[in-house]
Amino acid sequence: MKPPSSGQISQAAAPNNTQVEPHGALMDGVYRKQRHIYDLTRKYYLLGRDRLLTDLAPQPGETVLEIACGTGRNLARARGLYPQVKMAGLDISAEMLKSAEQTLAQDIATGHVSLRLGDACRFDPVMLFDQQSFDHIFISYGLSMIPDWRGAIHQAVDVLAPGGTLHIVDFGQQEQLPRWFRAGLHRWLGKFHVTPRVELQEAVHAASASVGGTATVKSLYRDYARLAKIERPRDA
Repeated sequence: MKPPSSGQISQAAAPNNTQVEPHGALMDGVYRKQRHIYDLTRKYYLLGRDRLLTDLAPQPGETVLEIACGTGRNLARARGLYPQVKMAGLDISAEMLKSAEQTLAQDIATGHVSLRLGDACRFDPVMLFDQQSFDHIFISYGLSMIPDWRGAIHQAVDVLAPGGTLHIVDFGQQEQLPRWFRAGLHRWLGKFHVTPRVELQEAVHAASASVGGTATVKSLYRDYARLAKIERPRDA
């Protein structure tokens, strides 16, 4: 992967900037100030992220892409777990990528991490990252903020290498938790344009079937969150 130099993230945007708007502008508005406290506040309720990172288990020399990488928190942790793996991050918010660039400055400078501005539902991995596919891709609490979230899943599967895996963690429906808790959480999430995806399990299985892969979806913490995995066949 070509390592971007500092300040090149915006220049490495999607080939048609209209693809990033208007959702990119909306996310910039939401996170222009929030990005400074995002990691501190979200650690209390974005549950299951570290379990996803452990499940990635890439081999040395493989490649990992995070879609909707936000502040770079997950990529930084993944780098600590898998130092011999090249990583990349994609996000539609230029504001969030400012934080990611700061968080991952050393890894960017050494070429171990690349960051790019782009739309999760339609991006060209060759144009943005100079490679056709990734061995592992993950989306952590991103689908609940992406309008065409099904499209994002299919796009991720499309750029998986044969034998590659897509890992997803996001909000469940909290069906096993008290009704008052579920209602309060959904009201709070709505303030940040977050919508838990009721049909996540069906969408994951449909995307997997489209490439002849296998899929699993697990409920975590009394369905507070859901952890999904798609494995693309090696002969795909």
